[in-house]
Amino acid sequence: MLEDLGWYVVDNLPPQMIEPLAGMMGKGAGGVRRLAAVVDVRSGEFFQTLIEALKQLSQAGNDVHVIFLDASNEELVKRYESVRRPHPLQGDGSTLTGIERERDLLRALREQADHYLDTSNFSAQELTEQIARMVDPERKRELTIAISSFGFKYGLPLDANNVVDVRFLANPYWVDELRHLTGLDAPVRDYVMGKAVAQDFVNGFVKTLSGTLKGYTDQRRHQLSIAVGCTGGRHRSVFIAEELAAKLKEPNLKIQVIHRDEAI
Repeated sequence: MLEDLGWYVVDNLPPQMIEPLAGMMGKGAGGVRRLAAVVDVRSGEFFQTLIEALKQLSQAGNDVHVIFLDASNEELVKRYESVRRPHPLQGDGSTLTGIERERDLLRALREQADHYLDTSNFSAQELTEQIARMVDPERKRELTIAISSFGFKYGLPLDANNVVDVRFLANPYWVDELRHLTGLDAPVRDYVMGKAVAQDFVNGFVKTLSGTLKGYTDQRRHQLSIAVGCTGGRHRSVFIAEELAAKLKEPNLKIQVIHRDEAI
């Protein structure tokens, strides 16, 4: 999730490496603006230097925030059992022994943390949402909708989440004066949209899709791909793709239109 928000993320980083890593920030055009380091007791004895490393980063003028993730002992035991891995601190003891040792090591860090989250009852999606609010509270949720036209005779697009078949609409290909044109040309648009069934379809599809877009953003889906197909991908699908894009325009939506087979 942090990577999706544009953060440079390093997992299981020894604390003594945090300060050198922070030196990457702001250097040149390719410098790192936001850095996240995931640190836990897998670092072993190096973990003891974490609080001092964070203090040095702050003194150097960095804006440092600590998010402390926690869970109940019962939930943590379940998680270790589900992944079938021993706790790194349990030694010859039980998983619970390792958890208690971990809590002792983390107590001081927990007290100094800027944010505390008990994840016991969170789904992965709920945890993602909570952390997103912490690290980027002003961020607007933007969903990119990629609308592509294509011809069924050339195969389905591989990356489509939704496929719309508009071969039921009147085909301009069979009109001599329209055959050489595409769905980007006004005569084709007038011909297709001149039929009530086309207007009803576009309005109905937009209404249905508009009702699901909030669900996509709530699930932090960043992109939705809609493929509109007709026989050859030059007339009906091109026009309908353009029409859908025009009707779906909203401030929090980024619309991309691609005509895969229009030039064939």
